[in-house]
Amino acid sequence: MSTAANRTPGPDHLWTVDEHLEDILATVRPLEPIELQLLDAQGCVLVEDITVPVSLPPFDNSSMDGYAVRVTDVAGASEEFPAVLTVVGDVAAGRAEPLHVGPGEAARIMTGAPLPPGAEAVVPVEWTDGGLGDGPVTGMRARSQAPEAAGGQVQVYRPAEARAHVRATGSDVKAGDRALDAGTILGPPQIALLAAIGRGTVRVRPRPRVVVMSTGSELVQPDEQLGDGQIYDSNSFALTAAARDAGAIAYRVGAVADDAETLRDTIEDQLVRADLLVTTGGVSVGAYDVVKEALSSVGDEDEAGAGIDFRKLAMQPGKPQGFGSIGPDHIPLLALPGNPVSSYVSFELFARPAIRTLMGLDDVHRPTTRATLTTDKALTSPKGRRQFLRGTYADGEVTPVGGAGSHLVAALALADALIVVPEDVESVEPGTEVQVVLLR
Repeated sequence: MSTAANRTPGPDHLWTVDEHLEDILATVRPLEPIELQLLDAQGCVLVEDITVPVSLPPFDNSSMDGYAVRVTDVAGASEEFPAVLTVVGDVAAGRAEPLHVGPGEAARIMTGAPLPPGAEAVVPVEWTDGGLGDGPVTGMRARSQAPEAAGGQVQVYRPAEARAHVRATGSDVKAGDRALDAGTILGPPQIALLAAIGRGTVRVRPRPRVVVMSTGSELVQPDEQLGDGQIYDSNSFALTAAARDAGAIAYRVGAVADDAETLRDTIEDQLVRADLLVTTGGVSVGAYDVVKEALSSVGDEDEAGAGIDFRKLAMQPGKPQGFGSIGPDHIPLLALPGNPVSSYVSFELFARPAIRTLMGLDDVHRPTTRATLTTDKALTSPKGRRQFLRGTYADGEVTPVGGAGSHLVAALALADALIVVPEDVESVEPGTEVQVVLLR
């Protein structure tokens, strides 16, 4: 990781959103791959292409409970003139019975059982009398028939075409096919496929471990009693949830008081379980904003490349930001502002892409689109800053929710998009097409 001094154009430089993001993404590197058991790999990103070693299904099998038959033996079958066949035995799933279906014969077969030699199709049990000789079997009765004994007879009341109700070998995937590409995030369907083709382990990049902590002596944990001048700590909950939504394993640390030594000790204690640290609060210029003081000496100060750079961004909300690395392992740290909307917007713009980069994904950003602004009055934006307003998006239209205030948590809870107002725009009229970042 490059040093903060190398990254910083100067102490008075006003960073653009793009410059800050580029600095983060140029610094953060994907985690090293590891081999994991399938269930442990859920949510991780593949680092290898997966080739199918054996076709799925590996053999022709029945998609129904019924009777395996020859097509010619049931041709023209009807309820008035059923085909009467001799049952030569049962074929159950997971059992390879040495049965052969010859002329005038049928084998009772269960769903998933291999199609026996000689058979060309499967007739569902509902198309038969179930071997009882008293009409087609339907409803509960169709599911409750006892297995046929070899030598009995079954009446078939409908014809069947060749391969009817037969799942062909390789009809899902064939041996040698590409099952999954490197870069795939493993969810339940992908894990099912890996198990189905016999893979018990897989090589992936692990989910990043993200430690989130709020700072501020005024913060109280939910369910505790508020005192004078105190507020509940919502940021650490919001950002921990956001980190998990991004794909990380996230750990929330309770709010840390405005004491540099306490904060420094807390951060150092968390380094052992962190691939990324995210703090919120204490990055402004107030007398009690102690994050700068604490992070100036956290970890190994003599370690080359370590250090946190605090900077101002040309954006609203979220002007004060910090980024760098700490400790001997150069753990990246993002210091976000403390106002709830500022911290969340900053997380979406900077921390989420960092997490997705650690995962090894190529596309690390939220999707964006263009939408028509629907509002009663023009939106205003400070000149020279890129503004991110909360909004709701649907059917190509976006409507602002709440105001521009960075404390409006209730409005944030209603939003599913961010309306982007460029740096060189000071007013946006209703009906204007705007860029939108989709949050869900």
